[in-house]
Amino acid sequence: MTTAPPTFQRFCRLALSAAFLGAALSAPALRAADLSVKTGQKISFLGDSITEAGAGPQGYVTLVIRGLDANGVKATALPAGISGHKSNQMLERLERDVLSKKPDWMTLSCGVNDVWHGANGIPLDQYRKNITQIVEKCQSAGIKVVILTSTMIGEDQPNENNQKLAPYNAFLRDLAKEKKCLLADLNADMQAALAKLGAAKKGNALTGDGVHMNPAGDQMMATGVLKAFGLSAPQLEKAQRSWAEPAPAAK
Repeated sequence: MTTAPPTFQRFCRLALSAAFLGAALSAPALRAADLSVKTGQKISFLGDSITEAGAGPQGYVTLVIRGLDANGVKATALPAGISGHKSNQMLERLERDVLSKKPDWMTLSCGVNDVWHGANGIPLDQYRKNITQIVEKCQSAGIKVVILTSTMIGEDQPNENNQKLAPYNAFLRDLAKEKKCLLADLNADMQAALAKLGAAKKGNALTGDGVHMNPAGDQMMATGVLKAFGLSAPQLEKAQRSWAEPAPAAK
């Protein structure tokens, strides 16, 4: 895989940053006390390989925690991503990997493999049942849920997989409203970021292989989650500035 030239990479960062923040520019300034997540709370991140990799030093899980910390909220991540997992597998391990750890929040990222795995995936009707059970079990345990729409399968919205993924994401948006969950519409954010690049886009801009995030993609995902948690445009900018700084030493 070739590496984009530095000039193009700088352009991507500027364009993506503008796309991420565009929807929040009119939001009033908020204090840490106004945010949904509070200091001392635990956030479980349930997902597949995108979330598993997201727990790495520059992954979206880590960036969410760093972005909250930059805005005065000291939360703890409980990573629960396993490569290849679909909605049925996440439901099966929900007790072990999420409920038993008693988090205050859970972000749910599920859908890519349900579609991408084709005949070995999960049909939409069963996906609806699995995801609804995951959300209901968490809410019954007093865990607040943030639903993440599934990111794209290839940076090409018209392709067959992305068209098949669309009703899965439409269901997630409807479920978030029905169950009063926070929603991070990462699929919409990803499409908007790619559209912002326009003709300047060469190869993959947000992923390494069309699915798994590169650093810009992880920042896109983290920004979407933080926006769902209620960060204002200035707070998002503060979070993004913190990502450019060296990561704090592990204690």
